[in-house]
Formats: sequence, structure tokens, C-alpha cells
Amino acid sequence: MRVGVVALMNWPVASRSSRDGYCESIALAKAAEDLGYESLWAIDHVHHWDDPVANDMMEPLVLLTSIAAATERVRIGSMVLCCGFRNPALIAKMAGVLDVASNGRFELGLGSGWMESEWRAYGYGFPSASDRIGALADDVEIICGMLRHGPTTFHGRHASVDGAVAMPRGMQEPAIPIIVGGNGRRTARRIAARFADELNLVFVPPDKIPGELEITRRACEAVGRDPDTLRISVYALDEDMRKHGSERIELLEAYARLGVTRFIGNLHLANGGLADLESFAADCRATSAVTLSDESAR
Repeated sequence: MRVGVVALMNWPVASRSSRDGYCESIALAKAAEDLGYESLWAIDHVHHWDDPVANDMMEPLVLLTSIAAATERVRIGSMVLCCGFRNPALIAKMAGVLDVASNGRFELGLGSGWMESEWRAYGYGFPSASDRIGALADDVEIICGMLRHGPTTFHGRHASVDGAVAMPRGMQEPAIPIIVGGNGRRTARRIAARFADELNLVFVPPDKIPGELEITRRACEAVGRDPDTLRISVYALDEDMRKHGSERIELLEAYARLGVTRFIGNLHLANGGLADLESFAADCRATSAVTLSDESAR
């Protein structure tokens, strides 16, 4: 099982300036690469969930571009982009450029979004859950067409394109990996089964993983896909990441035994910084179930 961490994305403006926070984020990204983490991830919120005025929040694709320029090996990705905030054809275009900028290290995570306050604040309204998932299906089909096949024409209920082209399409072969965030909704699993290289499960503890895998297996079989070809990643519970030593090692081993291929930890780097990165890396190295950096796994 490979292990990644979430980049420093937000901080209270009373604690540091915007520039200082950005510079710290880049410094921690370099440190994570030096410590051997397999991947670095950026979450997608346009403003902070607690207090938008009192907290800076970085836009993920802009931040990942900076991280790409500052690192050499670590994979970078969005966990996950809210498709409702951006035109899908533009997402495909941006992904292709970011993959080139990172020398073929970018992974595109996509989801339907959930935080009503930011949707309404930025003028997107707030569609029903079924409409957001329906829009995600259209968006993923467009993005995959453009990144995997070339000029794309698609007319769906929520999104349409006519001969949309993403050039460059990125450096990776056969294409930039696509991740769909989809725990809790069967429709999202069907989208992942049809299009994704990886399904990301958010805040799912080990004892719930078998049930989630069964839902995913049925979704894959419904579209004629071998379930073993869809990788499974987990975005960790905050309280789990506050554990240390044997307790956290046991957690990592439990996920690995269940077949999770990637574990992503959010270490609240704005608070703990380098010390948290080092502590988590030490726990990862204490178990043979985890490989911090594994180029052969891809």
C-alpha cells in the first residue's frame, strides 16, 4: 500500500501572512518528497468551512502547479476537484498542462462536491444530490474522452461539448490517471466503474471497507469490468491521523490487508508541520505493509 499526504492548503490569517503560508506549503511539499511519501494531494474548497474571512484557502490546481515546479519525484493530485466549480472541458485542458508541468506526475481526482455554503457564496446555486451526481457523470465522460481519445463531442443532460480538444493531453501513457470520489452513493460507484482508474473512499474506517468493496464489485460487474482493475484509495479520518506509533501502524496494516492500494493522510500540517510529516513517515516505515514511494506499483 502506497502512502500520500495532503498538502498545506489553509491557515488562519492571524497566524501567518498569505505569502508566508504559501511558502510554508511549498517547503512542506519538498520535505514530504524528501521523506519518501508517494504522493501529495490538494483538496478543493473555494473558501474555508469554518470561517472564510479568517482563513486563507489555496486553489488546488494553482497550488499543485507550484508544487510541481518545486519537486521532482512525488506524484501530485487533486483529492478531489468539485466538477461543479469548473467547466469539464477546461478541467481536461488544465490537467493536460499540469501533467506536462509535473513531467508526468499528475493524477486527476473528480467529485460532485458537498459544501452548500461555498456553492452559494460563489454563485453556483446548490443543485440536488442527484443532479450533482448526474453532472459528475457527464463531466467525467467528457474529461475522459478528451484526455484518453482526442477531440470529443458529447451531449448530455448537464454538459455538452462539440469537438473539444485537450492539447497537450499530458505525458503519461495511456493517459492521466482518473480518480473518482464516491463513497456512499451507488451512482458514483457506477461512474468510477465505467471511467476511473481509482475509487477514493473518504473517511471510511477499516471495518466498513468490506461492505464498500462489495458495492464497488457489483458496480464493476454491472458494466463488465474486472473489479481488480479498479484501485481503491482511502482518505483518512482526522482522528486516525492523530494516532501515533503502534496504534497508527495497526491502522495502516488493517487497510493494507483489506486491499486498499493507497492511503492518504491529512496531517493538519498548518499545526504540526514537519514534525507530523516525520512522525507519520516513521510509522509507515515500521510496517512492511506500506511502501512510501513505489514507482513499480504503477
